[in-house]
Amino acid sequence: MKKKILGIFVVLAFIPGVAKAHCPLCTIGAGALAVGAAYIGISTAAVGVFIGAFALALGLWIARLVKKQYIPYQQPILVALIFISTVVPIMPLIREYRSINVYLSGEYGSLLNRTYMFNLFVIGVLIGAGILYVSPFVSAWIKKQRKGRLIPYQGITITFILLASVSFLIQFGL
Repeated sequence: MKKKILGIFVVLAFIPGVAKAHCPLCTIGAGALAVGAAYIGISTAAVGVFIGAFALALGLWIARLVKKQYIPYQQPILVALIFISTVVPIMPLIREYRSINVYLSGEYGSLLNRTYMFNLFVIGVLIGAGILYVSPFVSAWIKKQRKGRLIPYQGITITFILLASVSFLIQFGL
């Protein structure tokens, strides 16, 4: 009897089902594209803009798939976990740091007199996530200005234009 139950379990384990997990292949693909883009000379901050938007979109999409709430604040927690699990594996692949020198007051090493280092990729990721978060509000504002009429594919068009514009500004320093 135990062999029969084990056999049924093994057969059921290999039947494909709907995956409701974070796709590591998507993360690897996004990471490979990001590394490739940085390799050909695109600013890591500009690459980070698109990776940040991708990570937040993936987090929001997957968090909405879980219909039943198991814990309080489940959806924001899932979004944050998926965002982090998308961005963090890519971070070691793309490293570019810049510094800001602050010489306002006090001895060197004090809060107002030191050199601060920051990761350009992380700054780009945060900007991209912010743009993706704000773009539905921009779309709603445009819809209101146009008295309820939508431009074809308005949501994706506005999001892409905002992401591309900011990346262009970052890349060429305008």
